[in-house]
Amino acid sequence: MNNIIFATLISVVFLGAFFGIGLALAARKFKVAVDPRVEGIENVLPGVNCGACGFTGCKKFAQAIALGQTEVDGCTVGGSETADKVAAIMGVDSNSEKTVRQIALVRCQGDRNRARNLSEYRGISSCAGAELVEGGSKGCAYGCLGLGDCVRACPFNAIEINSADLPVVDERLCTGCKKCVAACPRRIISMIEDSSKAHVLCMSEAKGAEVRKVCEVGCISCKRCVKVCPADAIRIEKYLAIIDYDKCRNCGLCIKECPNDVIVRKQEEARGRIQEVKKCFDSPIRGASL
Repeated sequence: MNNIIFATLISVVFLGAFFGIGLALAARKFKVAVDPRVEGIENVLPGVNCGACGFTGCKKFAQAIALGQTEVDGCTVGGSETADKVAAIMGVDSNSEKTVRQIALVRCQGDRNRARNLSEYRGISSCAGAELVEGGSKGCAYGCLGLGDCVRACPFNAIEINSADLPVVDERLCTGCKKCVAACPRRIISMIEDSSKAHVLCMSEAKGAEVRKVCEVGCISCKRCVKVCPADAIRIEKYLAIIDYDKCRNCGLCIKECPNDVIVRKQEEARGRIQEVKKCFDSPIRGASL
């Protein structure tokens, strides 16, 4: 019996050594060379894995830079400072002076005081959820539902819901990661250059008469802004004023001319300061009726 046990142990040891040597040889033969620059780049990136660069995470972005598949200034969160550090690792010019900071813009002013609700939504506190229930409670099919999906999506706490049920972006904290843009089911959040001053805070493609029925601060496509603009920077598309930021001189004439105060210089001017900011519920289910 002892001889059998001893022989078994010898066999096990022999097999273990055999497979161990085999794995070591295989690892050496099939070893993939790792570019040391990838780790260096990843270390200088913010590490939030927000995806604003177009890749699934900071590591993938770093690998793409090392392979020459993307530019060194592709991290909008890190900005020019990070671009300079990445460029130094890669031994190239960062062109960080060409990097323009972008921030999120909520293009709606239809809060509960100025936009008509057709019904009262009682369900999961989610814009995406409300949108599935006959398009939510708002009379405007393009208006903000105010349930905070953008707030929960922001990894930098740059968005809050104000007392009138509209999201307000803190421009100081916004990094331009675009998470809020993807989270909004009605696509009313856009990315704009920080230097831009005049903004059309409406996304309605309805005719003017229809807009008037449901919102006090919606674009009625009156074209007064188009006529007054000295730079030919505004046009009407689908009953909605569109500003061409490349042409806009930030003169402010369209802001003064707009009869519904749809075009504003700053988001806060249209919505007022953040007052009695209320926290969005994380997962309340308050019944479901519409």
